[in-house]
Amino acid sequence: MIKVADQFVEVSEKKAFDISHRGIINHNIGKYDTAVERGLSRLVNLDFAKKKGHSIKWKVMENLDKLLPEFESNFQRRGGKVIWANTAEEAQQEILKIIQKANAKTVIKSKSMVTEEIHINEFLESHGIESLESDLGEYIVQLLGQKPYHIVTPAMHLSKENIAELFHERFGTPIDATPEQLTQKARELLREKYLTADIGISGANFLIADSGSIAITENEGNARLTTTFPKIHIAVVGMEKMIPSITDLDLFWPMLSTHGTGQNLTVYNTILNGPRQKSETDGPEEMYVILLDNGRTDLLAHKEQRQGLYCIRCGACLNGCPIYKNIGGHAYDTTYSGPIGSIITPHLKGMEDFKHLSYASSLCGKCSEVCPVKIDIHKMLLLNRKDAVEQGFNTKMESWGWYFWKKGMLKRSFMDRFGGKFKNRILKKFFSKTWGDQRILPEVTPKSFSKEWKENHPN
Repeated sequence: MIKVADQFVEVSEKKAFDISHRGIINHNIGKYDTAVERGLSRLVNLDFAKKKGHSIKWKVMENLDKLLPEFESNFQRRGGKVIWANTAEEAQQEILKIIQKANAKTVIKSKSMVTEEIHINEFLESHGIESLESDLGEYIVQLLGQKPYHIVTPAMHLSKENIAELFHERFGTPIDATPEQLTQKARELLREKYLTADIGISGANFLIADSGSIAITENEGNARLTTTFPKIHIAVVGMEKMIPSITDLDLFWPMLSTHGTGQNLTVYNTILNGPRQKSETDGPEEMYVILLDNGRTDLLAHKEQRQGLYCIRCGACLNGCPIYKNIGGHAYDTTYSGPIGSIITPHLKGMEDFKHLSYASSLCGKCSEVCPVKIDIHKMLLLNRKDAVEQGFNTKMESWGWYFWKKGMLKRSFMDRFGGKFKNRILKKFFSKTWGDQRILPEVTPKSFSKEWKENHPN
């Protein structure tokens, strides 16, 4: 059986030297970088906004045991129902119960990373229930049988020619169709699904404690249609998405949009308080919020690393990361890729299998620099590495390697005793594979710096 880490190394190496892939991803991220730079320039005091966001999320994590029941109480007051799910399997089963109780057969979904986390599409299909993605990017990758490539832009790895070819094969559109024509075709295909779907499933960008609401931000309008037309709406939300007050959206909505896409504000911003009330003309007859744990309390227990739960899923750290820009999102083989995925996945899915993600970093600090809530991401990567070692998940070869490295670094005479030839043999013997087939090993000079210094400065 191939280990997850070995598979990651294998796929990463292929992707890093796939010129076509790198061209597409760097072109698309480059457009985002330009838009985000322009968007951020409109903020009067960016650093203050980041510090304020960090402070609010810190307060949330310190008081999550109070804020979650407050949200539940306020949401239920308007007829909504809250379900607590400890694991992905529990969330799946709760959703299935709701669907079976309603004798539903079709589901329409809006974009949601947490539903990807619990693999809801595959689960529902295994029970004979059609589940269709309505976000254009998600719809495209679903047609391809792939997972989202990026937190914000699921089909970022595809060019317009790739998508035109896919639609030509599936729906008979012209092979040279423009993006506008492809979007129009997708709109035609999906519009009927909104009207006929029995269940609408969404995520949420924020849970609002004081109003008992969920807030959804999007650019296509598919989330509004998903949560309006079907008779039953199910929102699956990670419990860390909590904010204390509806007034906090004044900060978080602009910060999310500027860091995610460069917009002042995304096109559609919706606050949902529960099912349709007697005085309202639209909305679902029933509304459920499934609060998902799935390893989040384990991460919360780590006082220093719980910062990972501050994340508002803007995708800025992915766009800034030199590793992500070379290997792309699918290489990570996790729901959350890039730097933020590398710090939270080992806690959500197990340190033993996913510790390698915390090593997939140059520690340049760009991720921490661009984070809108000032998560110290590169420090979290180091803390994860520390945890992996303390839990005994490093290999014997790694332990011995660091043992001898430490011995050598602590004693200059030991380093000077062995010449460059010996050190070069060590490099070739133990590091030629890990250094990579595409790179030339560095060559150690015959004499150490201290020997050179003594020879050149005899006095």
